Amino acid sequence: MPYYGSEDTVKELRRALANPGLQADKLRYRNLVLKVIRYMSQGLDVSALFMEMVKASATVDVVQKKLVYLYMCTYAALKPNLALLAINTLRKDNTDPNPMVRGLALRSMCSLRMPGISEYIQQPVLNGLRDKASYVRRAAVLGCAKMQTLQGDAEVDGAMVNELYAMLRDPDPIVMVNCLRALEEILKREGGVVINKPIAHHLLNRMKDLDHWGQSEVLTFLVRYKPRSEDEMFAILNILDGFLKSSQPNVVMATTKLFLLLAENFPNVQMDVLERIKGPLLTICTSECYELCFLGLCHAREILSSSPGHFSGHYKKFYCTYSEPNYIKYQKMEILRDLVNDENVQQILEELQTYCTDVSVELAQMAILNIGRIARMYSEKCVVILKGLLGLKQGHVTSAVIQTFCDLVWLCPQCTETVCEALPGCEEYIKDSEGKQALIWLLGVHGMQVPNAPYVLEGFVDNVKMETSAIVKLELLTAMVRLFVTRPAECQDILGRLLHYAIEEELDMVVRDRGLLYYRLLQQGVEQVKQIVCGPRSDPSLGVISGQANEAVNGWAKDFNTLIPVYGQEHWNRMMAQKESSFGNLQLLAINSEMASNPEHGEDSGSVRLESSAQLSPEQFEEYWTCLEDAKVVTVDWHKNPCPEAIQAAFQTVHIQSLAISRAGAHPWKAYLFARNETGSLFLTELFIDTGRKSLQITVKQKNTSEELLNSFTAVVGSVIQTLDETKDLENALLATQEQHCPH
Repeated sequence: MPYYGSEDTVKELRRALANPGLQADKLRYRNLVLKVIRYMSQGLDVSALFMEMVKASATVDVVQKKLVYLYMCTYAALKPNLALLAINTLRKDNTDPNPMVRGLALRSMCSLRMPGISEYIQQPVLNGLRDKASYVRRAAVLGCAKMQTLQGDAEVDGAMVNELYAMLRDPDPIVMVNCLRALEEILKREGGVVINKPIAHHLLNRMKDLDHWGQSEVLTFLVRYKPRSEDEMFAILNILDGFLKSSQPNVVMATTKLFLLLAENFPNVQMDVLERIKGPLLTICTSECYELCFLGLCHAREILSSSPGHFSGHYKKFYCTYSEPNYIKYQKMEILRDLVNDENVQQILEELQTYCTDVSVELAQMAILNIGRIARMYSEKCVVILKGLLGLKQGHVTSAVIQTFCDLVWLCPQCTETVCEALPGCEEYIKDSEGKQALIWLLGVHGMQVPNAPYVLEGFVDNVKMETSAIVKLELLTAMVRLFVTRPAECQDILGRLLHYAIEEELDMVVRDRGLLYYRLLQQGVEQVKQIVCGPRSDPSLGVISGQANEAVNGWAKDFNTLIPVYGQEHWNRMMAQKESSFGNLQLLAINSEMASNPEHGEDSGSVRLESSAQLSPEQFEEYWTCLEDAKVVTVDWHKNPCPEAIQAAFQTVHIQSLAISRAGAHPWKAYLFARNETGSLFLTELFIDTGRKSLQITVKQKNTSEELLNSFTAVVGSVIQTLDETKDLENALLATQEQHCPH
């Protein structure tokens, strides 16, 4: 038996499929077809068996037909000429007396991705819309949307749209939901499907006949309908009232959004709805599915922005468990912070205190920062806990506590004395620049209350040459000048040494300019320094500004049950804006690449037409890369940090496959790609970005050397790189390519 992945494997499969004796044994023949599909799913290129697999579709075995149709849909783009033979077989199966075969054939025809397929599937789709079997009608309705997508910018068929609107009253509920989906896709340029009063009432009456996925879809479309009167609105709410208690999270969330939007002029009704979904939402927030739990927590935070005490009686539901990932714990800690009141403050603080000693540095620091936020309302209890954490003498804990103290003394000046008592000795354990900056600021502003403040700062001045953070140096200059004003005798020599270093030895121009500024300011007199440097030490009024006012429900109701609560409104808007520009660039790139690689669009005999499903194992890549010499090396401009996902998706758009890519932020950064054209030429590519350079090196090696093909392939790679480099936000380029996975 040949080893997996060799050409002998495909040859042996071809011989077996052509064996008349094996074809006579239906069970063995089906198992052989299944074996081909198994190899295909494991990455082996079995497109050479297309003719044999088309012959295997001529059977009454529905299972075998389904396997063969899956194979056809996968490789039709690679074998468009042979796929025409498959179309004849599929059209024949569209008249089969078995509705399962008719529906399967129609669905497979609509899934083929090859030039000119629309003219072959139009009539079978129209016939399927009038078929007696609901399974066939389901496939035909979705086929209408696929057919419109294949036609691209062609005008929408009005007769088909009217037919789909009429089929909204089909007795099969799945056909009805599929009609909504198909109309939404076909009419997306016109704003999507229109929901008027007759359609809305019909959908409401059919809700109980749908499964939970259909209910969720229908509820999403019903959001577009605006009742004409209050009586109609309350009638709709009464019909859908039972769905607020559904056991399916998607139905509960979709119903809640519809209720909130319909009752936008009735705040009391909205609050009643939020009260009723408290139980289902808490169930979602404690789900064993982490992704579902995270979404529930994000939506819970939206509700808390309008009703701060909404979950106060159930705060223990938001306690973190050991096995939960950190992104869940972050959300739960922030919710616990928002649920604090006089009754539960002690319990929540004790819970957060246990998280401060977690093995995860980020989680421990997040817990400390949340205690600091609670300290704005319950300062005495929180300061005692924070001082106790300093006794752990752990660098990341001490740093987070000191940063928390900075905000605390600014917003709660009554805590200043207690905080200053805790500062001595902290400098020994702080290693990160954020912690150093916070400690230096505290010593500079409140140095009069810290006896050894000048000597702690002297330690930082002595080590300033080894300090790599410019922010720490700037803060050190400001703190020393401030402390000099209040304690000149102890700070004069220290400040002189620091200014001499900043002006004469420092290479960072920002630090040097700050040093010159303070030097010249000191020459004007101490009073001038006090007026400029020694500003207010605290501002309790900022506590009101830093706290969030209660947001109206209508402010976020339209975003409920979407991804906006996960990403945030600003980030989501930025992603959508970048998606449009990036999608346009990459779509243009894909069109240009297709035109360049298609012989019908040009007469260049050296154009490169790449296979969309080329396969190459890592071992084979390494073997070829070692033995082949560099055929072409090109350097192009590159000004961004590489995003592996975006780069991989962009190259897949032009049928160039990725084998290995460095993680984001790696130095140096590398990526290895490969592609194969239809004549069998293999192209191996290395992308290389060295540290500190604003360029990307492209190295291409070719098996079966052809200078014209090599130049064409290198031009395609360079075009992809240039397009990605011109994209405003490379990380969002991935979003622009998610709709381009279909081969051209």
